[in-house]
Parts: sequence; structure tokens; C-alpha cells
Amino acid sequence: MESKPLKQPLPKDWMHYLAAEFEQPYMLQLKAFLQQEKAAGKVIYPHSNDWFNAFNLTPLTEVKVVVLGQDPYHGPNQAHGLSFSVLPGVKIPPSLQNIYKAQQQDLGIVQPTNQGCLESWAEQGVLLLNAVLTVEASQANSHQGRGWERFTDQVISVINQQAAGVVFMLWGSYAQKKAAFVNADKHLVLTAPHPSPLSAYRGFFECQHFSKANAWLEKQGKAPINWQLPAS
Repeated sequence: MESKPLKQPLPKDWMHYLAAEFEQPYMLQLKAFLQQEKAAGKVIYPHSNDWFNAFNLTPLTEVKVVVLGQDPYHGPNQAHGLSFSVLPGVKIPPSLQNIYKAQQQDLGIVQPTNQGCLESWAEQGVLLLNAVLTVEASQANSHQGRGWERFTDQVISVINQQAAGVVFMLWGSYAQKKAAFVNADKHLVLTAPHPSPLSAYRGFFECQHFSKANAWLEKQGKAPINWQLPAS
């Protein structure tokens, strides 16, 4: 039986440029793979309702900054479709703790110790995008190479072509591969080591990406991002 397209509608401005992707063979194969994994009893994060959460919270017309992650957190109750973000009340993962440390060093921000939900950033125009949008429970990178990367490559291409003056924060070599889809004469591309404890010490804490992003946005006549998270 032929698989039908993934039925996860995006906001209209995203769908205008991405609707055709949902009809492509690679996306049909991806859907079939995800169905097979669920049928085999495997737990997939995040919940299917949240796979496209980043797009729902940050319309294409409002994208100012793109923060690119690798794949979702693979522990229970963590992932909810925004890169590096966890659901309210969930313990802050090490990579996000290091993002907070970098913000404190850069901007003097002290984030709430019990707040790992980054929705307030997304609502200001920070697209918190993972390169791969699903993962098997407890199995990091388990859904790499299944088709999501092609979809998110297209997302980056759409932003590159349709938006102006966007800041791309590419942390780690995996994310930095996406720079191939970005016109650095039109947008600001910032690179740094990944905030993971395995690599953050190589220069992530000193990268000053948050102040650099806001300075760039102000030069573009856009409102800067308020990186301070609300207390939970």
C-alpha cells in the first residue's frame, strides 16, 4: 500500500514554499519509516503533534535568527519540537546550561535555574530548528539519514531566499554544513563549537553570538531579541 504524505500542516507562509516537499518520495519513505518504528513498539520523541512546533511558533515572515540543533533530546518529557528547548518543569540539559553560561558571559543575563523552555525566543523570531526532527527514545541520532536532513536543507534554502538579514547561529560541525545553503552576503552566519560539554570549552562560551545577533538586527532596522527568559 502506497504511503500518503505526512499530514502535518505548517502555517500558510511556510506551506507556500514547503508544501511540495510533503509529496516527495523521500518524505513518503520517511513517513513509512516512522510508521514502521511505531508499529514495532518504539517510542519516538517528540510527540508527532510537536514535530513542526518550531514552524508554528515562528512564521517565515517573522524569522530573525535561526539556531540550528542536531536532533531532538531523546529522554522522556524533554523534546517538544524546538532545538535545545525542553518542556516546562524538565531539568535543564547540559547543552542548554552551557548556552545560558555563554549568555551570561556575553550579556550578563542570569537565566532562571528551573526554566528550560525557549518558547519566548521562538515567539520573537528565533527559529529553533533541529536538522532531524525525530529520534528514538534513548537512541541519539537514530533517525539521521532518513530524510529529515533534506527537508531542513530546503527550510534553510527558503529562509535564505525569502527572508532578509537573518542571523544563522551554527554551532558544531554538523550544523555548520547548513552554511552551504546560506548567502553570507545577505545574511549573518555565526559559527562556534557545539555547546555540548564535550566541545563547549573550545570557544563556545566566548563566542558572543547573542550580542552579535542583536547588533546585526538593529543595523537591519529590526528589534533585537530579548534573550532573558521569563521566570517559570
